[in-house]
Amino acid sequence: MTVSAADLALYAGALVVLFFTPGPVWMALTARALSGGFHAAWPLALGVVVGDALWPLLAILGVTWVVSVFSGFMLVLKWVAVLVFVAMGVLLIRHADRSIAGDSRLTRPGMWAGFAAGVAVILGNPKAILFYMGVLPGFFDLTRFTAADIAAVVAISIVVPLLGNLCFALFIDRARRLLSSPQALRRTNLTAGVLLILVGILIAVTA
Repeated sequence: MTVSAADLALYAGALVVLFFTPGPVWMALTARALSGGFHAAWPLALGVVVGDALWPLLAILGVTWVVSVFSGFMLVLKWVAVLVFVAMGVLLIRHADRSIAGDSRLTRPGMWAGFAAGVAVILGNPKAILFYMGVLPGFFDLTRFTAADIAAVVAISIVVPLLGNLCFALFIDRARRLLSSPQALRRTNLTAGVLLILVGILIAVTA
């Protein structure tokens, strides 16, 4: 292993800073946690792991041809994500006065639905792409990387954002439980609906 503990700690710190920069993942986690609680949000956090493992791996291996081949598939995922989030947002706004439990499509979207949404968000997240593909190579001498180095960097790239996303979703869930009145329910559903639509718009307008 060629990278030092100090280098890995510096990289982990950069990931923490990246996490605290709001983006599509934050919006998606907030919307899902508001509409379905932590149970609806944690599968999305796991879906985000796919991108958090993929992007640093591609950056380390330097396989630019994979990125060019993959870009077409990413474009498809981008527009699928746009449609999914906008549709979910419109549904929430249309049923803003309805109890969350009254619409099973919102209360039980399924682990796979949440996971797939997380994958779509992170693969279409320009902040993550810019960081992993543009900034990560500046932290290390990738030409000297061993398999252990790659494993360590990818593991940190997964664990730091995952822990942050889970804590963030749990925080939103606890705040949501305080909102029990009909007026608060309506405001919560409207907020969640708007956030979901904003996620779709943000993904649509970013490269």
